[in-house]
Amino acid sequence: MKKKQAVSEEPAEMIPSDSSSEGENEAPTKAKRSKTEDAGEKEEVVYHPVKLSRNDLYRPPTADELNQLKETESLFHCSLLKMQMEELLKEVTLSERRKGQIDSFIQTVTNLLQTVPESLQVEVSDLSWLSGAVKVPFLLLPKTTKGKFRMVPPASVDVIGSYPLGTCTKPNVMVDLAVTIPASVLQAKDAINQRYPRKRALYLAGLAEHLSRSSDIGTMRYSCLHGNRLRPVLLVCPPDKDSSFTIRVHACPPPGYFKPSRFHPQRNNIRTEWYTGLQTSQTETNEPPTPHYNSSLLGDLLLRAHLQFLSAVSSQCPAFAGGVALLKVWLRQRELDQGTGCFNGFLASMLLAYLLMTHRISNTMTAYQLLRNSLNFLASTDLTNNGVSLAKNPDSTAPSLADFHDAFQVVFIDPSGHLNMCADMTACTYKQLQREASVSMQFWDDPTVDGFYSLLMTPKPMIRTSDHIFQLCELVKFQSSCKKLNLLSELMDHSGNYIQTALPFILSLLQRGLGQRIHLLTHSLSPDPEWSVESEAPKYKDQPPLSFGLLLNPELAASVLERGPPADSPKAAEFRQLWGPRSELRRFQDGAITEAVLWEGEHMCQKRLVPKQIITHLLQLHADIPESCLRYVGAALDDVIKTGSEVNFEILTGEEESLVVVQAYDDLSRKLWALEDLPLSITAVQGAHPALRYTQVFPPVPLKLDYSFFEREKISRSLVPKEGKPCPAYITPVTVICHMEGSGKWPHDRLAIRHIRAAFHIRLGALLKKHHNYTCRPCPTHLDVCKDGLVFRIQVAYHREPQVLRESLSPEGLLVLRDNEEAQALEMATIHKPLLTSTLHGLQQQHQCFGAVCRLAKRWLAAQLFSDDVTEDAADLLVASLFLQPAPFTAPGSPQVGFLRFLHLLSSFDWRNNPLIVNLNSQLTAADYTEIKNGFMASRESLPVMFIATPKDHKLSLWTKRSPSVQMLQRVVLVAAESLKVLERQLMDGSQTQDIRVVMRPPLDAYDVVIHLNPKQVPLLGQAVDPPVVNFSRGTSGGSVRPSGGVLPVIDYNPVSIYLAELREAFGDLALFFCDPLGGTVITVLWKPKAFVKAPFKTSQVSARSVEVTGEEAKTFPNIEAILQDFRIMGKDLVKSVEAKTEKWLL
Repeated sequence: MKKKQAVSEEPAEMIPSDSSSEGENEAPTKAKRSKTEDAGEKEEVVYHPVKLSRNDLYRPPTADELNQLKETESLFHCSLLKMQMEELLKEVTLSERRKGQIDSFIQTVTNLLQTVPESLQVEVSDLSWLSGAVKVPFLLLPKTTKGKFRMVPPASVDVIGSYPLGTCTKPNVMVDLAVTIPASVLQAKDAINQRYPRKRALYLAGLAEHLSRSSDIGTMRYSCLHGNRLRPVLLVCPPDKDSSFTIRVHACPPPGYFKPSRFHPQRNNIRTEWYTGLQTSQTETNEPPTPHYNSSLLGDLLLRAHLQFLSAVSSQCPAFAGGVALLKVWLRQRELDQGTGCFNGFLASMLLAYLLMTHRISNTMTAYQLLRNSLNFLASTDLTNNGVSLAKNPDSTAPSLADFHDAFQVVFIDPSGHLNMCADMTACTYKQLQREASVSMQFWDDPTVDGFYSLLMTPKPMIRTSDHIFQLCELVKFQSSCKKLNLLSELMDHSGNYIQTALPFILSLLQRGLGQRIHLLTHSLSPDPEWSVESEAPKYKDQPPLSFGLLLNPELAASVLERGPPADSPKAAEFRQLWGPRSELRRFQDGAITEAVLWEGEHMCQKRLVPKQIITHLLQLHADIPESCLRYVGAALDDVIKTGSEVNFEILTGEEESLVVVQAYDDLSRKLWALEDLPLSITAVQGAHPALRYTQVFPPVPLKLDYSFFEREKISRSLVPKEGKPCPAYITPVTVICHMEGSGKWPHDRLAIRHIRAAFHIRLGALLKKHHNYTCRPCPTHLDVCKDGLVFRIQVAYHREPQVLRESLSPEGLLVLRDNEEAQALEMATIHKPLLTSTLHGLQQQHQCFGAVCRLAKRWLAAQLFSDDVTEDAADLLVASLFLQPAPFTAPGSPQVGFLRFLHLLSSFDWRNNPLIVNLNSQLTAADYTEIKNGFMASRESLPVMFIATPKDHKLSLWTKRSPSVQMLQRVVLVAAESLKVLERQLMDGSQTQDIRVVMRPPLDAYDVVIHLNPKQVPLLGQAVDPPVVNFSRGTSGGSVRPSGGVLPVIDYNPVSIYLAELREAFGDLALFFCDPLGGTVITVLWKPKAFVKAPFKTSQVSARSVEVTGEEAKTFPNIEAILQDFRIMGKDLVKSVEAKTEKWLL
């Protein structure tokens, strides 16, 4: 009988004939080469299909397989998400090899710690036993305290924390080691007046001194546990520089040495007389409580108890370690897992333990289910009002939840019932955690969102999450804040840490002042300080500036009026106390007389900064923090989209100008609808210009002409600039599509249709002139109408014309439909662009900052010379996706954060493997998403490299069909990534030179030739990234604009764009040409590599080429010197100079 072949679980699996053993990977991202790979090209691996019997091929699935299939179907949107989760867990979990290295080093450190030499007993303040090199990791404030100290070997050394639990994750691998201070070193009253914390610090210094003598130890540094200066730790690294883990040594008292009741949150352990140095008559019962100090000491006492508790819980739940690992990844991406008052991995483990104990999750759940349930609990539970406890049967001395809530802002009690594990967390941090969990749950349940990448793989730094950021720089000013707010008791409780003392009060003050203007107020978590064991502990003021983030409520954030209670209301005094002299009585139109505060802000760019005015005023009034200490980053980028017109010396940023254009268009539209005496009626009037959707970088502004600048052309009587004058101001025609009704009167010939359209242009112009006295100029393709100082370009459209353009007769006389570029261009201009304009206009009504974000994005694309590759319409759609699919963020609430996310989208989106789906008007369903993605993958090679799908365009990506190319998209991605890095660093780092425009200046070194233009002939020079100090007069004057009548100005005349088009037409086969259309004074040239391949001589292809004869063979190659000369000749009076930056073209 034939031997039955072994079969794996997957019937379609292919196995190589030469199998190789798989080694343990040090890091999942960098796997070791297998033996087969090492063989290289010498031996090719041959794969053979596994032959299965009929029974094996059709055997029913096992119970295990059925459970997995059911779980995948019920829990995950697709099986891919389950695989992604499993891969992520492999990525962050420690390999066996790494664990072996860690275990070995732990044993080395433990052995060394057991041999610490003893020292004589001295006063705590006497450091003579310690060598001069190693310092004590403690700020001695006040200088002295009572007590004796001597150095002796530790009573025990134990591994604690995440490592023994199996929840330790990469990349920052930290292994905790608890060193027990022998009872002989401590005294019964060490809990008071910082005696124990100081002895703890001395003990750590003694350990550091001893370890520093060993060659088995690498670098050593001090740090603090989650920023708590009362709990310094010693960071010990292996001598091997390539090692990627650190041992964190904690010193702790013997278990049960102090009674937990000693650290009740209502008890005092810091005496006022000792702390202030002043004689007081207060008894111990009258002393203020010190809950934060108490919780710091209690945390040391319960280290081992917490490990035992978590070990018991985790042993009952197989997926516990995986659930904690996923939760830690989620927290890390949101910058919530490190720093003072963070939600660290220990709290994540305790949270899962609480959910298991209260049966909100079961022991049989997967890691994915544990993560989802944890986030659901965080989103729905407010620990600032309703704390929770892990203590099943607390003893009689344990505080009540009410006691904890009186002392702390966030309450989560440990299993002993005595320790609040969230003692250092502010209410704002927990509210941020709660909101992040809530947003994550919303996106995770949305089948159109890639939940895995959005929620676990996308970082959310504050600068990209908050709409506005501000920083408090001179932290030493918090000392005066503590005095102003009378916080002596709280300062004692925080052992002199004036920053953490004042922070909750400042947050509460700002929360009251900003009120409904914001959805969320967040703050950065002060990073754990690290310093050399040979340096003194850093002072509190030495930490980085504190950053605060505002998540704005767009409807109320820009309001200039803060309306308070009626004058006779009891709350009026409270309102006046909050706002101080800014509060005043005002009478409103409804007759009410109330307290009110009026902020400055006439234009949108000023109103955006009303929160800055509020914050500055409140901090100065109540916390004694001057404006010079405040660095507000909310409108730093507005300067690059200023319109150049100034009203009362205030720069405008385009919102008001766009509104003027839209209002003028609305009025023109109504008048077009009202026109009579037309052969056919108008069926639709649609805008098809970026200005009508608020996204034109510099919206058209009404211009009053200076007639002395112009002369009249003899025949048409049009205006032309006088000889020697600069190029006149560029006047943008705003495109309007006017659809006429269908009728049998329309001809079926393309030429005849064009003639009919031209006749309509003439008729519309005559009627507008007759009824409204508008100056009009009809042309075969359009009608220009001058209205309110703006020019509108009306184009008549007939809905069947694209169909007519596609029709042609075959040689047999049959009617054939063939798509062609002319028909596509007409459809784009008359159907797709008007529809896009109206849709994005609606999006602007929903999100006030949409237009400003588009304008910033397009200003950057133009400045970096990418505007021909990423078109205006494509850029608007890219920005629209940030508002319609913002996961893992919420929709941008300010232009600044929207622009940063735009750069991040460009640089991080996987354009090769994914379509960007922009769900305009929420018309796409989950099934549509699937259909688009499947169609994209099936036809990937024939589709544009940047594929943007919309509800009306599932398969073609109309907006990116022609550009960008693969090479240009790579360039865009590269420059966007670098711009994002530079810009975020500038916005967050006040010590850097603040020049936001640096990200708008293109690197010209990458180009072969730079053509410098004469600024006098660049009509949009005032819109340049670096505008000149003195501009040229371009035929306009100040004053009010006539609503109608007058002479038609020079329209749509830009010599730079005309010259650029001529260059591309003449030399497009040899080079690529780039220019900033918004005031750029250079045109850059990049030679195409293929253009320099020598070609056989042909008389039809000798333009701009030299001939080289070798024997009987004649070949041609580009004549670069002649081409550069042609650049100058073609651009006479426009080109100032031509600079060849490289010599790559030399043959």
